[in-house]
Amino acid sequence: MDERVRFVGRLLEGDSMSGVCREFGISRKTGYKIWDRYRQEGMDALCDRSRRPVRYANQLPAQIERLIVETKRDKPHWGARKIRELLVRRLAGDVRIPAKSTVHAVLDRHGLVSRARKRQAANRALGTQLSQAVLPNDLWCADFKGEFKTGDGRYCYPLTVTDQASRMILCCEALESTREQPVIEAFVQLFRERGLPAAIRSDNGLPFASPNGLYNLSGVPPVSPDMSASLI
Repeated sequence: MDERVRFVGRLLEGDSMSGVCREFGISRKTGYKIWDRYRQEGMDALCDRSRRPVRYANQLPAQIERLIVETKRDKPHWGARKIRELLVRRLAGDVRIPAKSTVHAVLDRHGLVSRARKRQAANRALGTQLSQAVLPNDLWCADFKGEFKTGDGRYCYPLTVTDQASRMILCCEALESTREQPVIEAFVQLFRERGLPAAIRSDNGLPFASPNGLYNLSGVPPVSPDMSASLI
């Protein structure tokens, strides 16, 4: 406030606006704003003003807010959209109708918004326990081990198949893609060499997760983590 008083005092003494603004380190626009306030309101205009916003978001006239709250209490099952429609019918043309989001904010401020309940744990989907192999060929585990760039600039996709009981690597072949046909050929060759396992376990990536992938290899009930090899 002291700086503004000194600023106005210099102008009253006849100094130029440009020179005084330059001396006080403010723009001419700010200088004229201070000067105009002083001329309109006197010394009170030089006091520090509250930084409290003139208007708050979602602030409504007390009568409108009271009507929203009373309507909600009379009709607990009504939401913000329906309450706003009531305001439109009752007050259209008289006042500005608040938006649906504003009506909702009023209801929330008064504790009239019901929160969605969290899903009960009993309703959550539960996974099934993975089967454990006891003997060789009880369970095979198939997977692609990422993408690798070869020396000639091409990419390959290593397909690995292991026996779960013996931990033996049955297949480790670099395929040109994860498409079905090369994978089918690799499995056919493997079946000829090792026979058929009781089940095959894989992740949900291609081509195993495709509904028609590998001739419905994954077409068993989705609750089962293993895939029946007899479907090939």
